[in-house]
Amino acid sequence: MNEELAAKLKYLHLGGLREHWDDYLTQAGDQRFSHSRLLTQVVEEEYRIKREHLRQLRLQKARIPEPWVIETFPFERQPKLNQKKIMALYDTLSYLTHSQNIIWLGGTGVGKTGLATSFLTQAIDQGYSGRYVLFAELVGQFYQSVADHSEAALLRKYLAYDCLLID
Repeated sequence: MNEELAAKLKYLHLGGLREHWDDYLTQAGDQRFSHSRLLTQVVEEEYRIKREHLRQLRLQKARIPEPWVIETFPFERQPKLNQKKIMALYDTLSYLTHSQNIIWLGGTGVGKTGLATSFLTQAIDQGYSGRYVLFAELVGQFYQSVADHSEAALLRKYLAYDCLLID
């Protein structure tokens, strides 16, 4: 690839294509791809790379302290939980599409944060924006915003998230 083409791909934010240019051409030659198939594969790969990059950015912005996943949640230690209902909520994300709240209640160490964090991570993986915040931190921010008259801006900031986890 010449420098001019590399510069254009950089300008267009097509880093994956710039990085794998020779690989794509070699693969297309080896497998005798048509022009259409080669272009389709390149676009699909760029799409995958961009989606993954945006997912990573959303995870970073969410400030999740520990990336819990539902697959490791010990349902057997919480017999009162209806695993089918929880998994249905988790898989369908219906609480987001219906703008519903979920409140996890229980004593210390029963898995509320792990369960809630796994829901937030799932939402982010599916393209939603989200944020993890400790309740004490949130209250502190609102007290400070009252003092400097910025409570409307702070409220807009938190309302902009698709999924807000207050721990």
